[in-house]
Amino acid sequence: MRSKLFVPGARPELFAKAMAGDADALSLDLEDSVPSAGKVDARAAVATFVASEAVQVLAKVVIVRVNAPDTPWFEDDLRAVARPGVALINLPKLETPSGVRAAVRALEHAEAGNGVATPIRLLLNIETPQALANATALATAHPRVAGLQLGLGDLFEPLGIDRHDPANVHAVLFAVRMAAAQAGVFALDGAWPDIADGEGFSAEAQRAKRLGYLGKSCIHPRQVALANAAFAPDAAELEAARRIVAAADEAALQGRGAFVVDGRMVDLPFLKRAQALLAGTR
Repeated sequence: MRSKLFVPGARPELFAKAMAGDADALSLDLEDSVPSAGKVDARAAVATFVASEAVQVLAKVVIVRVNAPDTPWFEDDLRAVARPGVALINLPKLETPSGVRAAVRALEHAEAGNGVATPIRLLLNIETPQALANATALATAHPRVAGLQLGLGDLFEPLGIDRHDPANVHAVLFAVRMAAAQAGVFALDGAWPDIADGEGFSAEAQRAKRLGYLGKSCIHPRQVALANAAFAPDAAELEAARRIVAAADEAALQGRGAFVVDGRMVDLPFLKRAQALLAGTR
């Protein structure tokens, strides 16, 4: 998941274009990019999209960022978008392990209603001081947690912390990466807000790559190529991807959706990533 492109849920005309683009993952957004008055319509558009046959066979990781659990839209969001084609639900504004577990219960209920056989996992945003302080506890709160995503805009801007100071960014990147490592989940870098500043985006992405981050969020298609270049796989990563795809074929014959490769649990997001890596080498 080198690149994760945010796609506003209120802009369904962009969905097909995003599918055809080069991003490894699509993050359909029902939260920040959608005003309150448009939440219901955006939810319906995303629900229709993720239930489509095109998404079921899409060689991308499909993520939906729902509204925060303490909003009136959260449970309706889950009921609408918890579908078999969705690999991850991105949860914003969670700060406590009990909040994670409550969200999992709501997700389980939504999955049961929609016939989801393979459990959808969670990508948790780390975007408040409390969430940063509790990052390890959040990451280990439930086996459904697949990764932590950094949100520097939400974290830094209210506190007047300079985003352009590499020391500030490194401190938070390192803390979140260590929390993810302790929990055995991935860490995903957040968005770079200046669309025109490709150098700034690449510098931050390369810093995250050196810390072992999986990839970076993109808020515009022009950032996708920069993320893909910064997180390009090496030969060892490609060989690991081949082992994952081979193991997936064997697991499918045995009726298993999750399996272990090189001592690590692998499920849909990792398989799709491996398939995308190998597709890029052909």
